[in-house]
Amino acid sequence: MGTERAKERAARFAASLVEDGMIVGLGSGSTAELAVRALGERLHDGLRLIGVATSQRTAALARQVGIELRDPDSVDRIDLAIDGADEVEERSLGLLKGRGGALVREKLVARMARRLVIIIDDSKLVAALGARFPLPVEVVPFGWRWCARWLEDLGGRPTLRCRPTGHPFYSDNGNLILDVAFGAIADPAWLDRTIKMLPGVVDHGLFLDMADLVIVGSETGIRLLERSRTVIETSKS
Repeated sequence: MGTERAKERAARFAASLVEDGMIVGLGSGSTAELAVRALGERLHDGLRLIGVATSQRTAALARQVGIELRDPDSVDRIDLAIDGADEVEERSLGLLKGRGGALVREKLVARMARRLVIIIDDSKLVAALGARFPLPVEVVPFGWRWCARWLEDLGGRPTLRCRPTGHPFYSDNGNLILDVAFGAIADPAWLDRTIKMLPGVVDHGLFLDMADLVIVGSETGIRLLERSRTVIETSKS
């Protein structure tokens, strides 16, 4: 219950940052969905916005709460993107994302955004990325086992993501996802570059030097961490 309350605090604060007329990137996952619902509530107060969804699931929720959606190719900017993360390295604000399977679209929208706001509960803060979760890597289905072998050569232990039925999980882009356990990643920047160079890799879940603000919810309030790596506010909202 405490974790859900922490997520709700962070999501509502992020939604409060959206100004009238903004084009907003809408992230994927349970925490990001709370922000989408909070934005839907603000529509009733007269807020006008256009959303760019990062997954089919988020798009369906956005339509349900009344948010007008556009495709990335039909907008000339994204003013603010709101998304969650599986891990946040507090020192650098580096992110590990992709457990929900939308990492490629999330990264594209994050890169388009003038400002990327990440919402998490305090359990997602880590000393090193990869310490708790494997790194998701989206690969094309053709020759995916070779991608897995090359990721093993980099020191990872890849596992093909499957649904509860045992069938492979396919992303909204029609690709497979390998969850690659590296343990605590000593050099995320090197791993970022190296994995992207592998044939068949579409993208991976390391989001480095992208987050402008991380909103950390807890049972007692929120902390705001900005790119300068400093805590800029504590609140009991």
